[in-house]
Amino acid sequence: MNASASDKVGVGNGGVGVGNGGERAPRTRGATLRTRGGLSVRVDVRAALTGLLLAAGALTMSVVLIGTGDFSIPPGDVVRTLFGGGTPIEHFIVNEVRLPRVLVGLLVGAALGLAGALFQSVSRNPLGSPDVVGFGQGSAAGALTVLVLFNGDPNQVAAGAVAGGLLTGLGVYALAWRRGVHGYRLVLVGIGASSTLTAVNGYLLTQGHQEDAARAMVWLTGSLNGRDWAQVWPLACTCAVLVPVVLGHARGLRMLEMGDDSAYALGVRVERTRLVLVLSAVLLTAVATSAAGPVAFVALVAPQLARRLTRATGPNLVPAALMGAALLISADWSAQRLFGADQLPVGVVTGVLGGCYLLGLLITERRAGRI
Repeated sequence: MNASASDKVGVGNGGVGVGNGGERAPRTRGATLRTRGGLSVRVDVRAALTGLLLAAGALTMSVVLIGTGDFSIPPGDVVRTLFGGGTPIEHFIVNEVRLPRVLVGLLVGAALGLAGALFQSVSRNPLGSPDVVGFGQGSAAGALTVLVLFNGDPNQVAAGAVAGGLLTGLGVYALAWRRGVHGYRLVLVGIGASSTLTAVNGYLLTQGHQEDAARAMVWLTGSLNGRDWAQVWPLACTCAVLVPVVLGHARGLRMLEMGDDSAYALGVRVERTRLVLVLSAVLLTAVATSAAGPVAFVALVAPQLARRLTRATGPNLVPAALMGAALLISADWSAQRLFGADQLPVGVVTGVLGGCYLLGLLITERRAGRI
């Protein structure tokens, strides 16, 4: 992409405003990097710095979280243990007990943040997130079916969550199809699917034994308790495959935000690009849900907070993923430290934060006269 083409994309990408409360995002200052071969890439300096700060914040909170618990470890000792030092007891607690939980939190947060950015960009609607359009509930329905009706083990529950999320995603996409998939139609069909699946999940809970139902309720809230390396590797492999696929379609996604006609005119294969991105987002959501349960509001809030910080046009995929990771790790630390001996599931904290954010957003939009 040369510099002039990049400038055209940034100016013409008015569709971003549709997904951000109707406001057009301001133009951002950027720098153009050129190679000896004549290739030039425009870099948004503010977005790049924001991404670096979010990554640094997520890593810092990860170190703090690893040192948090009944056996407290100072941050310096945590870092030394991660690099091979420390006592045997510190090595066991850091590398075998707490590090997998933190890695699951980082990967789940990043996957949900990226999935939310994709849905909001494809639908051009701030409510276009897995929380709202039913994909999280579909994954929960698949997991509950295996957990409650068949008393499955954790691996089978994870497979059920992935299968449920995929089936829900394909069903919503098929029902929203009518000579293409319109963003608002996708959101409306997804809201209907979410309501139906919520009722299905409630019914499944009534069919299980008391112990299974109690375990399922904790899982439905969203929790990182007891996570180990068995949850890390599927998440890491899925992200390693899907993140390059998503970033490879980032230009097409920017074009889609301007509308299908403009994207066609610019040479984008609209339906193919949209299908690949939606499937990637569904898979990211399903695998994240299989590892930690349907953690509320991260996919909805992270992309919007990232856009407000970067003030950049476009979907802000990388900042949204980093924001999701930082949010979930911070919420898990809060769940462990701010409520005394009662350690809350992380989904409770994200639900409270997400609800407060939505209320603040509604108040702001009302004062601005947009609702």
